[in-house]
Amino acid sequence: MGRKNKTVELDREHDIAPGLVAKTKKRLVVARGSSHPELATEVAGHLGTELVPTEYRTFASGEILTRFEVSIRGCDFFLIQSFGPPVNEWLMETLIMLDAAKRASAKRITVVAPYYPYSRQDKKGRGREPISARLVADLLKTAGADRVMSVDLHAAQIQGFFDGPVDHLFAKPVLLDYFQSTLSAEDREKLTVVSPDTGRVRVADQWSDSLGAPLAIIHKRRDPNVANQVTVNEIVGHVEGRVCLLVDDMIDTGGTIVKAAEALKANGAERVIVAATHAIFSDPAATRLQSEAIDEVVVTDTIPVPESKRFPTLTILPIAPLLARAIREVFEDGSVTSMFGGDA
Repeated sequence: MGRKNKTVELDREHDIAPGLVAKTKKRLVVARGSSHPELATEVAGHLGTELVPTEYRTFASGEILTRFEVSIRGCDFFLIQSFGPPVNEWLMETLIMLDAAKRASAKRITVVAPYYPYSRQDKKGRGREPISARLVADLLKTAGADRVMSVDLHAAQIQGFFDGPVDHLFAKPVLLDYFQSTLSAEDREKLTVVSPDTGRVRVADQWSDSLGAPLAIIHKRRDPNVANQVTVNEIVGHVEGRVCLLVDDMIDTGGTIVKAAEALKANGAERVIVAATHAIFSDPAATRLQSEAIDEVVVTDTIPVPESKRFPTLTILPIAPLLARAIREVFEDGSVTSMFGGDA
């Protein structure tokens, strides 16, 4: 007689399909790259485990070598690597670590990339340009990744660059909790959510619904031949006397956000608060973001922010609890979608 398996009932509330659970021994293993060791350590702590002991070497020639110091055979392997600067070094290290994990016979390999590299190069803007976001997806797959997990992709269609599953997480719950606890009742009455450009309208609209606040949109033009140069044309919506919450997925040099904030203040905004997921903060972002037009900047720690790029009006929120919960859902064959009310 075969072993009797546990029965799982249909649970629509938590997106659980009916079926059977076999008594198999699964083992979750978490490793890190060198880009953001603090974040990886925090994620492992929330999961109640430790990081895999790993040897990291960079030879005099610049070549990278990594080696896992213990066996990971048959494990459900999660590699945490963010892609702040220097992005190309971290990308190469990730590929090498994936190859090592594949050759070490890990059963399933998931790349946890809180910030996905080259995400802004998701289409051809002009002739003879690469689609580098697709190239990164191909590299990860070839190196051994079975699955990718990321937070607030710059463009949702990047998920289509992968043949395997992609867990697209959202930092909105983390940021939203902060604003719901810190904004006064008076601020909530005067709150307007602002999209810094037409490409972020859908996200800003979701924020508007969650906060019960009206929506405004900034129309901008960008010179395709000059990087990080933006011109603000006009503001659609009422911002005079309002507390404006600018929401975006990333801040790179800060040019777009600062020009948007200046335009809002010029049109009578009382306060301007910036909320973004990824703090890339390429120079001179830290200086620009201390502009008088911006009252507060709130980001998450998907990318490490060194002390030299921090300033008094900056607030950094931890993303580790969100990543840990998503990893647990994947490992236990749960539902990542249920974490975001069915939107993931």
